This record gives sequence, C-alpha cells and structure tokens, in this order.
Amino acid sequence: MWFNSRVLVAAALLFVCACRSKDRVHVETDEGPPRLASTLLMSDEKMSPQLVEGFYGLEDKSWRWTAGHFSVLLSAPPLASRDGAVLRVQLSIPKPLIDRVKTTTLTAEIGGIKLSPESFTQSGSFSFVRDVPAKLLEEDSVRVDFSLDRYLAAGTVDGRELGVVVTSVGFEPQKSIAIAP
Repeated sequence: MWFNSRVLVAAALLFVCACRSKDRVHVETDEGPPRLASTLLMSDEKMSPQLVEGFYGLEDKSWRWTAGHFSVLLSAPPLASRDGAVLRVQLSIPKPLIDRVKTTTLTAEIGGIKLSPESFTQSGSFSFVRDVPAKLLEEDSVRVDFSLDRYLAAGTVDGRELGVVVTSVGFEPQKSIAIAP
C-alpha cells in the first residue's frame, strides 16, 4: 500500500510539472482575419462590422434605417482594379419621409471622388446604381460614404435622424461586353 501511494504521488507531481511546462503547443491556422464582403445584406448580422457609421439596428430581419450620412467598408470584386465595378444600393423611401422632405438627393463618394447623385421625389423601392472607375478600387478595402441632402432631423418623427431604408449595398463586377469576330 505504501508503494502504491508513493507511485500516485510521483505520478501527480509529474502531471503538475508537465502542465507547467514552458514548451507550450501553439497551433497556427491559415485563416487570418475575416475577408471583407463586397456586398452587404442588411439581414446578415455578420456583416455589421462593415457598416462603418450612420446605420441603425436591424428591423424586420431585413433592413436598416440610415442617418443623413452613412458609410460602409467593402471589398472590391475580382478584377475591379482593372475593369472597375458597379455600386448598387437597394433602398426604399417611405411615404411619410418623402411627404415631409419633398425631394432628397443621394450622393456616394469614394476616396474623395463623388459619383453622380440621384434625386428621389416619390416613395417606393429603388436601386441606386453607379459605375465605379477602376482607379477607385485599387485597395483591398474600399470605404464608400453616402450623403443625403434632405432627411428627417432627430425628434421629427423618431428619436433618430432618418435618411433612407437600405436592404443591401455592394459592388458587382463590371460586365464586359464580348464582341464576336
């Protein structure tokens, strides 16, 4: 019995010493940081970190209100630094908003370059679509800043500043036109 208890104590000491070893095992993976998406669906909560500013919480599991100024961080699609891309924003303008502001103009800006604006004078669902030159898509991540010239100030109908309702925003590859010989 005395022999068995000595063996148990020795085994316990070896176990404790092994646990305190400085030779720790470190496993590295190839995953690295998560890659940015080139299109953000507001319904996908995993995309929230790419909503840089001016977006409110997810509503009805599918859309978000924006403030008068809002920004996203996107990855450029493949070959965009050579061919350019298309910026597409799926948005809605609710009737109570347009009834108050009458008209609102949305402008997108990338790297200090403004894309052509679009004005909205009625409620409904719209696609804001703009070609983006290749020179604006040379970086791995691209910040797109949006601004509305008219929106509802905080406290008008809600405690928040209300711009437009967005369901998605992103870049699409530029479609090249193939010419048959």
